[in-house]
Amino acid sequence: MSDPDQPKIIVDDDWKSAAQAEKQRLASEEATKKQESKEAPAGGSLPEQASFDDLLRLMATQALMYMGAFPDPQTGQAMVALDVAKLHIDMLGVLDEKTKGNLTDDESKALTGILTELRLQFVEVTKAVAKAAQEGRLSQGAPGTPPENG
Repeated sequence: MSDPDQPKIIVDDDWKSAAQAEKQRLASEEATKKQESKEAPAGGSLPEQASFDDLLRLMATQALMYMGAFPDPQTGQAMVALDVAKLHIDMLGVLDEKTKGNLTDDESKALTGILTELRLQFVEVTKAVAKAAQEGRLSQGAPGTPPENG
């Protein structure tokens, strides 16, 4: 009854499950990409939702900026304002005190580590500024103006 010249049609009943598995794999990859884009925004864009780590980085960056870690983009000179740097470090200290017992272990360790590092750097920068002032190498200017004796 079957013709040997007629091609046999093989029906693969498993194609539906293979297609479904592929669909699930693609959906999983898409979800992973979305999660990664939330955690590490590309090209300097802002995260979709702010996190505690973002807050710590922002406050630490502000303290470092006023300790001269980053040059002023307009003048190219480092800006040192120890009183403002101390204010930012003190605010992180207040955050540490007020959030005791409400942070995860990782958040608590991050905050403690950042505070320790900033406090050590503050002491070092304070010593360097005092030494530069004693040696007459320190110049003070209005914000936005380059120092007179570099």
